[in-house]
Amino acid sequence: MFNVITRKTLLAYMAKYPLANNSLSKWYSEILESDFSSFNELKDIYKNASLVADNRVVFNIKGNDYRLVVRILFDYKAIQIKWFGTHKEYDKINVETIEFQKP
Repeated sequence: MFNVITRKTLLAYMAKYPLANNSLSKWYSEILESDFSSFNELKDIYKNASLVADNRVVFNIKGNDYRLVVRILFDYKAIQIKWFGTHKEYDKINVETIEFQKP
């Protein structure tokens, strides 16, 4: 099981982007129960996930309307939320270097 750091952050993003609530909640529930040991195993389930620098993974949320950027430490089963927003907003960030910002 993975530890998502932090659920409070996801709840804040859900409040900011209410149309993404169901999809983000589903991702959260699924990821908590996951036991991936590598990106390749994760990719088998999340076909559209992309690996970028610094162990960051980008997930398409709600049919690619939104993007979720996380840092996954597979050895520690930890996921750090880095960023969440619309696809249009995503196009304006540097996914490899973006630091966590409160929603």
